[in-house]
Formats: sequence, structure tokens, C-alpha cells
Amino acid sequence: MNNKNYLKIDGSLGEGGGAILRLSAAYSILFKKPIAIKNIRANRPNPGLRLQHLLGLKSLSDLSNSTLSSCNIGTRELTLIPNLKNEVKSNLSLKVNTAASIGLLLQPIQIACLGFKKPEKIEIKIRGGGTFGKWAPCLNYLTAVTYKIFEASGLKIKIDIHKHGFYPKGGAQIDCHIYPPPKTLNPINITELGNVERIHGDIIITNQLRRNRDNIGTRIRKIIQQKLKRDLNIETDIKFTWVDSISPGVGVFLWAQSDTGAIISSGTILGDKKTSSEKLGNITAQKIISYIQNEIPIDNYLSDQLIPLMAYIEEKSCIKVSEITNHTRTNLELSKRFTKKDYKIVKSNNFYKIHF
Repeated sequence: MNNKNYLKIDGSLGEGGGAILRLSAAYSILFKKPIAIKNIRANRPNPGLRLQHLLGLKSLSDLSNSTLSSCNIGTRELTLIPNLKNEVKSNLSLKVNTAASIGLLLQPIQIACLGFKKPEKIEIKIRGGGTFGKWAPCLNYLTAVTYKIFEASGLKIKIDIHKHGFYPKGGAQIDCHIYPPPKTLNPINITELGNVERIHGDIIITNQLRRNRDNIGTRIRKIIQQKLKRDLNIETDIKFTWVDSISPGVGVFLWAQSDTGAIISSGTILGDKKTSSEKLGNITAQKIISYIQNEIPIDNYLSDQLIPLMAYIEEKSCIKVSEITNHTRTNLELSKRFTKKDYKIVKSNNFYKIHF
């Protein structure tokens, strides 16, 4: 930990959570910089590594043939030394015994893959974990929003969902295919929302919640359609799907692509016992309505996911957001430490522009 060649990272930076750990590890592999992280998840009630963080770190180091220091659940300091030869495995299998977010498990891997030239395709099989979870992007969101923007830049990621997983038991089954970019990435410039003609939606409901006289999907969809028609008068295409899952759950997600190439969304909204179907529909609809009415092309859940690409891309990039979230600010500060590129935030009346 005292080696002067390590880039030292304080895990209490900003929001002091797992995002610092994930991004630092990904950047370490991407930029071939050894890191030493201390105060891991210092600002959380249960600081140190949790099982999902441990699994993510070991998967990343295994895939990239890098050297991870000995660590366990509760570890608060660790080092990671990237493999300078760029020897990358083409296959990885993960078994997750909790409802840990698959989206967050994949996050550092997909960032690290920006720098891989071979193999042409990396296949990751995940058995277990959650496709939906609190404070994490659901896989439907990643497929319809995040990965569409990534692909326009040059990084292609495809996910096949064989089984959904919800808290607390998880049990998802997915295959992820990552195609590292063969050439220079295109800059990301999304500063205008433009015209939105149709709003799409996915309502995922587990079969445990089926009832003869009370169709949750119909109720959620009806309230969303009514609110969107009243407030925006935009056509909708909203589907609800019954799925098998070990744990019961409901996940709702709306998105829309505009004529500028922007993809705006509600983010993932989860149902619970205290929230009626009507309230869940209203909350979800209002999220996307707010972005569209204020002409915001990048939602708060997407902004921090785009920062690593913008920092890595050689050409100038710029996005327009409604606010600078804690995750976004943390990612900006970490990006500045690993790259030679600085960022600039320009504030206007009801939005911000982030320049790289």
C-alpha cells in the first residue's frame, strides 16, 4: 500500500459508496494504472466490501488477468495491479447467491472493455443476482437506453435475459455479450432533446402476483397512459409481461427516443406492498414527463454512466442534464484523476451542461 507507483484512492470521496470502488477498479484496468483504495464504502452504515463488490472485483481481475490483493467481506483497503499485456479472457461465468444487481456487477467490466482490442467478443454468463434492484439500473433500462448510447459511440453490449431476479433471493439467469470497440470511439454530444413522438414502456410482473380479478399490469398501464396523454399528448406503446422469478416483484420503466438521437427515460421504478398500482404508474409517468417538459435529453440515471466514456474518448463530448447527481460528481472527480482530460460544468436556469 505504500508503493509510490500506486494511484491512491480515498473511498470516502463524494458519496463514499460502491460507485467509487467500481469505477476506480475499471479505470485501473482501462488506463493500466495500479491503484490502492482505502476507506472503502466509508460513508455507508456497513462499510467495507459487501459480497457483490467482492464478486465484481474478482470477476474483473479474473477477466483481465490482473492482480487483486487478498480481500474479503468487510475489507476496507485493497490494491489492484492491471495486466500490462492486455491478456483478456473471452468467457466468464459468475454465480451470484444474493439479489445483487447484475447491472452494477457488469458496470466495471464494460468500462474496462473500452480498452480491450482482443478478443472480438467477451461472453459473460451470470446465474443468480437481480435484474431489478433498488438504486441500480434494471437490465431493461440498460438495453433500451444506456447500451443504445454506448453503441452509437462504438461499444456494443447485448444482454439475453433468460430469467428475471428480484430482491431478496435474486435467481436471475442472463448472458451478456460485450464487443470491445475495434476503433476510436465517437464523441457523445447530447444537448438537445428534440421531438418525441412515442413513449415506450415495460412493466415486468412476477407470476406470484397474478390475481383473477386484479390485473396489476392493466392498472399500471392505464394510469400511465392517462397521465401521459393528459400532460404530453404523446402516443404510447407500453407492454406488461408476466415472468417467472424466485421472489415476487414489479418493475416499471418508460423510455423514448427523440429525433436528435437522445433517449430519455423514467429510470427504473420498483413496486412494493405500500405502493398501489395507481401510485406506481403516476410516479413513473411523472419522471419522464418532467424531463420532456423541461427539454432534458439525459436522465439522472444515465449521466453518471456516460462520464467514463466521455473521459476516455479523445474528442470533445458534452451532455445536458437537469442536475449534477452525487454519483455524477464522484465519477467526474475520479475521471480527472485517471485521465489528462478535465471537465467543465456550465449552469443555466434549469439545466447543466457537462463538457469534456
